[in-house]
Amino acid sequence: MSRIMSEIHAILTIAYRDVLKFFRVPLRLLGTLAFPLFFVGMLGSSFQLNLGQSVGYNLLTFIFTGVFVQTLFQSTSFGVISLVEERETNFTQEFFVAPISRYSIIFGKILGESLVALLQALALLLFGLLIGIPLTPLRFLLMLPVALCSCLLGASFGLFLLSSFKSQRAVAEVLPFFIFPQLFLAGVFTPMKTLPWYLDVLSYLMPLRYAVDLARNFFYAGQHEYPLVVLDHPALNLLVMVALFTVFFLIGTLVFVRSEQNR
Repeated sequence: MSRIMSEIHAILTIAYRDVLKFFRVPLRLLGTLAFPLFFVGMLGSSFQLNLGQSVGYNLLTFIFTGVFVQTLFQSTSFGVISLVEERETNFTQEFFVAPISRYSIIFGKILGESLVALLQALALLLFGLLIGIPLTPLRFLLMLPVALCSCLLGASFGLFLLSSFKSQRAVAEVLPFFIFPQLFLAGVFTPMKTLPWYLDVLSYLMPLRYAVDLARNFFYAGQHEYPLVVLDHPALNLLVMVALFTVFFLIGTLVFVRSEQNR
């Protein structure tokens, strides 16, 4: 029991460190919110005015749910890049000499970045209320666990990609090539009901697809728009997200720790 408590304490300590770093750089929140505010406020409103009548549902709300999840996924994916920075400054070596599991150390980092992103989620939900998104109290509450799942998936995806890179600059240059295609193949901005077969196959390979669809599972539950905007059953989306998180986390941690030991 004492060993388990030590691991939990280590995870919470590492997570608290990341949250503390976030509050010391408040401009990070403004920078992260600039993208969704632009796309929801301008692109979403424009789509709704020009195409809203033809699709049968509110495109502003549709885009908001997609951008909400995409922002959290991207924020945590890029947030874990700091692991590479800490590797370059040999800070990770200080962590790894501690008598705690390497998986606890990495999960603490993922949890910290996820908690930081949840603060951004609250800001986005409040922005949604301001622009007229129909966020009932129940929807507001349901979006929070979806946000946490999206954050954990995004952070594990980022870990999986960065684990084999040696420099922060290399990760920053490569990661966007794996993030930005998902904007168009995960249904963030546009419906994914009818696609050419080759794009449909690629869409199923995008981790972000399942997080975006899960958000719409909850947001549109019981609404007449549900069959128009939702792609898969929520249980399938959640199952795939759990499986992807497990694979990304285990492989990413294994490769990252091994690269640290080989330095």
